[in-house]
Amino acid sequence: MKPITVISLLLIGQITFGQNNVHKIDSIMTSCFSQGNFNGNVLIFEKDQVIYKKSFGFSNESTKEKLNENSIFELASVSKQFTATAIVLLKEKGKLSYEDEISKYIPELSDYSKITIRNLLTHTSGLPDYMEIMDSTFDKNKIATNKDIISTFSKLKPKTLFEPNTKWEYSNTGYALLASIIEKVSGMTYGDYLNKAIFKPLKMKNTSVYRRRYEPRIIPNYAYGYVYSDSLKKYVLPDELDELKMVIWLDGIVGDGTVNSTVVDLLKWDRALRSNKFISKESKDEIFTSAEINDKTKTNYGFGWVIEDNGVYGNIVSHTGGWPGYMTLIERHLQNDKTIIVLMNYVHNTTNLPVAELRRALYNIEPHKFIALTNEETELYAGNYMNSSGRVIKLICENGVLFRPTDNGEKFELKAISSTKFVIMNYYPEIFYEFILKGNKVEKLLMTQPELKFSRELIRQ
Repeated sequence: MKPITVISLLLIGQITFGQNNVHKIDSIMTSCFSQGNFNGNVLIFEKDQVIYKKSFGFSNESTKEKLNENSIFELASVSKQFTATAIVLLKEKGKLSYEDEISKYIPELSDYSKITIRNLLTHTSGLPDYMEIMDSTFDKNKIATNKDIISTFSKLKPKTLFEPNTKWEYSNTGYALLASIIEKVSGMTYGDYLNKAIFKPLKMKNTSVYRRRYEPRIIPNYAYGYVYSDSLKKYVLPDELDELKMVIWLDGIVGDGTVNSTVVDLLKWDRALRSNKFISKESKDEIFTSAEINDKTKTNYGFGWVIEDNGVYGNIVSHTGGWPGYMTLIERHLQNDKTIIVLMNYVHNTTNLPVAELRRALYNIEPHKFIALTNEETELYAGNYMNSSGRVIKLICENGVLFRPTDNGEKFELKAISSTKFVIMNYYPEIFYEFILKGNKVEKLLMTQPELKFSRELIRQ
């Protein structure tokens, strides 16, 4: 993907509270590891100190070398925040403007003249995904670079998905083009500029741009990324599977990925972003503010960061990354100065980052205590409920269990945490259903999603 009292008794209580949090976090991660759902590193920071840092499993499946705090992982899309910051630093030096059209720096893309650097930063360019286009057009006996993306778009001229800044759609293409702009403006390679402008000043000594197949070099303590093969019944490098050969032929592309780092270095990055010494306050405000499209709709994305105004945990900025063999996360809780960093290098098709569980543990939020209701009590809540716009939500009861069926045939189970309040299982952010009764009849349903500050009342039909 974290107070000081003068009364000794209160201080002792706080220490116990902190230890309890750490115990919960360790229980979550140890359980994930023991169940085969986690292999990687975790670091959690809270108000001036690392409260949890632990490595689970191997960095190399062949040698069984164990991970440690300085093991280096491919960050995948967590790399985007470094690309965005490089652009910000160049803007602060007066080398470019966010409103510059991309054709100013990449004249081969003059057909996309309305698209600006800001559009690339905020995923509002409308550019289609280069991976999909090149999958059917590029010679996969070669390794593609950013120049190949530019050449492909220049020759094929694929249409934009929408006019710039009229919609939001996540775009790896945009961030690859940002890397090319960085190279054009700085006169350096993308990796060299990031090293000079970010990694060296922040003493991120184990962080670099690394393209293992395109530019092979030996990196000590490297965490190789593995995927589980259902056919082979074991973890293997993605290079060995035909369906994942893109890890080879796309390995020369930078900007949307290819930054490699450690949990320790990412904490240095997090701390640098807390001050105004590395980047100005004005620039940080723009980085961590949700962009708006033309109709004033907020996109919940800034410059390389997902922006979340969470009703439970406050303002959060975060980003995840995913690439065959890797799942990554850095999550920064701005108001409460808490940071969660998770780097994984073994990925199964059922692997998930335990974000919700770690958040609850970090804030000492107890897990739900479910209660059993009788079949008669549960059946009381089955029925149709209509919201103010006329949409009907149906709840059904099967063998004493309440479900919400969906249009695609799925059924989400509701479990009771009181006689009138339920939580939807296996759904995040959590949704609660609270039933308002008059006598023995259900009148209303209050549907809430606290983390998204969402609340809606539905009337029983």
